Amino acid sequence: MLRKYGALLCGAVAGIVQVQAEQPGAAKPQKAELRDLAWGQLNFLHTTDTHGWHGGHLQEPQYSADWGDYVSFAHHMRKHADERGADLLVIDTGDRVEGNGLYDASDPKGLFTYDILKEQDIDIICSGNHELYRSETAQREVTHNIPNFKDHYLASNLEYIDPKTEKQEPMAQRYKRFKTKNQGFDIVAFGFLFDFTGNANNTVVIPAKQVVKEEWFQNAIREDADVFIIIGHVGLRMEELKIVHRAIRQANWNSPILVFAGHAHVRDAVSFDSKAAGIASGRYFETIGWMSVDGLKAKEKREVEDRSIPASVKFHRRYIDNNLFSLHHHSGLDSETFPTEHGRNVSKAITRARKVLDLDYKYGCAPKTLWLTRAPHDSEDSVFTWLSNEVLPDVVTKKDRADQPRLAIFNTGGIRFDIFKGAFTRDSTYLVSPFISTLKYIPDVPYEIASKVITLLNSGGHIFADSDLDPRYMALPQKWSGKDLGQLPTMPGPRLELRGGMDEQFRLAGDNEENGDKDKPAPIEGYTTEDDFGKDGDDTVHSVVPYFNVPNCIQSEIAFPEHGSPDKVDLVFIEFITPWVVTALKFAGGDYTKDDVKSYTKETFTELMAHWIKENWKTKC
Repeated sequence: MLRKYGALLCGAVAGIVQVQAEQPGAAKPQKAELRDLAWGQLNFLHTTDTHGWHGGHLQEPQYSADWGDYVSFAHHMRKHADERGADLLVIDTGDRVEGNGLYDASDPKGLFTYDILKEQDIDIICSGNHELYRSETAQREVTHNIPNFKDHYLASNLEYIDPKTEKQEPMAQRYKRFKTKNQGFDIVAFGFLFDFTGNANNTVVIPAKQVVKEEWFQNAIREDADVFIIIGHVGLRMEELKIVHRAIRQANWNSPILVFAGHAHVRDAVSFDSKAAGIASGRYFETIGWMSVDGLKAKEKREVEDRSIPASVKFHRRYIDNNLFSLHHHSGLDSETFPTEHGRNVSKAITRARKVLDLDYKYGCAPKTLWLTRAPHDSEDSVFTWLSNEVLPDVVTKKDRADQPRLAIFNTGGIRFDIFKGAFTRDSTYLVSPFISTLKYIPDVPYEIASKVITLLNSGGHIFADSDLDPRYMALPQKWSGKDLGQLPTMPGPRLELRGGMDEQFRLAGDNEENGDKDKPAPIEGYTTEDDFGKDGDDTVHSVVPYFNVPNCIQSEIAFPEHGSPDKVDLVFIEFITPWVVTALKFAGGDYTKDDVKSYTKETFTELMAHWIKENWKTKC
């Protein structure tokens, strides 16, 4: 099968094919009001947290362009940069794996993904935490992705333990110094991961506060560069980036610093100081980030000018909706002139891979749309209500303990996407639940103790303070954003007045714009970002989308007596949260360790959920 997969992929990428851009069957983007990109001397395209969504969003028109379209777009934007005498760099900041059938459905995982990814000419790239959770994933990053991108791959605080030699070495080069193509700007770039503690034992993550003291780093930040670039799989407002920024600034008080972040799955931009700015470019290949910088001076010019007079550095950012309407507009092309042969071939490779993996195979049909964050987590429109009321009671069943009352706990971070009304396919399974955790349990826990666990997991952050068990790992990635994303909006629309405490990520973007142009298309729902630079960052003028905060975990009561509470329960939970559950039990008055944890199912939760869909939704089409 491996040989068959490889032959199909190579044929798709190498062959000259005639295929439409974006994937067959992808929803077509709607016409929308767009804000233009501002070009500068130095310009960037940025992706992060794509999580395997390189085929685009087939059910969502605003994010339906695929990796082949992005290859074409980057090609055209580089050409525009050349014509302007400007420079353009392409950046990716990790978490390219886990979250889509294109990556997760193959055996081994990522069989097609690595070859598809490498078709984009990425200038600077780094790892995310999802590349490191499992030893085999980390190994494939070392044997596939790093060789594919060679010296473009940076690992400033990551080390890898070779399975043959058992030698611990830097996972990739620590930093990179290079000059831009057209203007010769001297760049020093670093690539960081946040202080991740859940990595596999064949990898080592060095805390940022330790790295900035190391000799190689201190030497690097004292190089006479025109610009310092920090790329990182780190939330833009997390402390690790502040540490690195401060270290560079102490050695270079006047050098521009550009930051490209990820991990938190939000659109955001931050002003670190008057000459340092950063951007985070969303999640799931919904967003292509754009940053441009003006006011830069190359070394030769700086040497003949009064360096005591700081140059005025200006930053511009846009969050581009990843669809062909936006990409055509920003490249100045159309459906005939936009697709490149290279981009078409990559799109064809994705189509072929999806077919081989049978990702469109229908398990059933969802009777309604279920939201991850667009509805309160305990409402009938929430995927978590469906999970706790329908799925968990059916799948959390062990034959020899079927009559035993049980509490089933599931972390919300284990569910990654909405379920749309209509066909639920093999691909949908991985979009919603891509992970390979099984169910574990501790039998016969006194109910008085077990019933306290869910509260501790959701609000007892202090009990984990003395360990590496940050509760945010259990939740949706947005918890790392440094923003309060929760809101209860009313009717979305132009000129919506939002009051204090509302969601900065989804605030209406049109507040500063003039009213009354009836020829403009009505805003469509989407991201309405407010960041340190204002409310006009999104390239597409959207109407506000509701966002509701979600707890770290949800719980389902199963086989409980009709009246009263049971004396004892089987405490069942997803494998990933085992350390948090054991710690919570101790604080609840229980005397349990990881040795008390037993296997509840052999199947992964993803497999159990897929089976439930087949059994319960097969007649809903």
